[in-house]
Amino acid sequence: MNWLTKLPGFQRTPHGFEWRLLRMLPNVALAGTVLPVLMAVLARYLYTKGSPAEIERHIQTFDFVMIGLVIFVWTTVLTLVIGCVIVWLMKGPAYVADGYEVSHSDKPKV
Repeated sequence: MNWLTKLPGFQRTPHGFEWRLLRMLPNVALAGTVLPVLMAVLARYLYTKGSPAEIERHIQTFDFVMIGLVIFVWTTVLTLVIGCVIVWLMKGPAYVADGYEVSHSDKPKV
C-alpha cells in the first residue's frame, strides 16, 4: 500500500501571506526578546527616586512585567508558527484516501 498517493489532477494553491509571516517571525521573536531585556537594563538607571527598598521594588516589578512580555511574545510567535504550518500543509497536494470496504455497500439498509 502506498501511503502518499497524490490525487490526480489536483492543483496546488500558491503560497500567500503565511510564508511572508513565517519569514518575519524570527525577527519578531528576536525583537520581542531583546527590547524588553534592554528596557529592564535601562530601568536600573532611570529609577533613582525613593529609598533603596522602593527602588528595588519598582525595578523588580518592572522586571516581572518584562519577563511576562517576553513570554507573551514567545507564545504568540509559537502560535503563529503552528498556524502558518497548518495553512501550509492544507495548501499542499491532496492525497488519495484508502478505501474502506463497507459490508452493505451494494445493498444499503434504509
